[in-house]
Amino acid sequence: MSYFGTKINPKYHHRSQIKFYLFVLPLAIFMVLPIIYIFVTAFKPIDELFAFPPRFYVINPTLDNFRDLAYMSDSSGLPMGRYILNSILVTGFVLVLSLLFSTMAGFALSKKHFKGKSLLFEINTLAIMFVPIAVTIPRFLIISKLGIINTFSAHILPLLAVPVGLFLVKQFIDQIPNELIEAAYVDGANDFYIYKKIIIPLIKPAIATVAILAFQSTWNNVETSTLFVNNSELKTFAFYLNTFVTQSNAVAGAGIAAASSMIMFLPNLIIFIFLQSKIMNTMAHSGIK
Repeated sequence: MSYFGTKINPKYHHRSQIKFYLFVLPLAIFMVLPIIYIFVTAFKPIDELFAFPPRFYVINPTLDNFRDLAYMSDSSGLPMGRYILNSILVTGFVLVLSLLFSTMAGFALSKKHFKGKSLLFEINTLAIMFVPIAVTIPRFLIISKLGIINTFSAHILPLLAVPVGLFLVKQFIDQIPNELIEAAYVDGANDFYIYKKIIIPLIKPAIATVAILAFQSTWNNVETSTLFVNNSELKTFAFYLNTFVTQSNAVAGAGIAAASSMIMFLPNLIIFIFLQSKIMNTMAHSGIK
């Protein structure tokens, strides 16, 4: 019985788990149906999109919606690959820099002693409560004052701060014993060595979670392209798809809209599948439900 007392998610099936399946399976099916519908619609030919009554499944799958999506991008003057490249570059820079800043700030706020440390963490916690739209005007004024309108920096700089990520990282670092850090100092290690050799290896689950949060917020972001960038060559793939979907015909464009949604959703799904175990570990240790 100790097996069930110590394992929240046991490796082997037991009939006592049936009651959980009865509750979770209907809920899981209800939540996954919209995702399946998007995937199916992306491969529907035009005659099946106009079929009445509408069908959930596809009979004759086709790639025409993906071809039309690429063709409409080419006809607008810029190939779809340019938008995708911009999104990859922006997402890559934001991902690397936000992880670097979150882990370094988490280390300083958790293990270092300096004046104003508690105030800085309270400000970060307060920032979690603000939705992005609430800080749009101050953010635009700062970007404008810095003179980086119409540059890649206008995409990257506003997304570097991840308050939730810093909160999670600090909660993880708080659990590392102070004696371990002090022993490293006694052995002659400096702050950078402790950060690289002790802190980073012990907070990998939190780093994985912050990576997903930063990736999703950047990959799906259309705000920076809308507010800070006027040059079409610098706009991102999410902005192009959002503009195209809102301007296309409701029914005829449904297939292309589903194809674009599928392209945007797949990277998020793949990353989550590979890192889901570390995310659950982070949530359990940080106390966030």
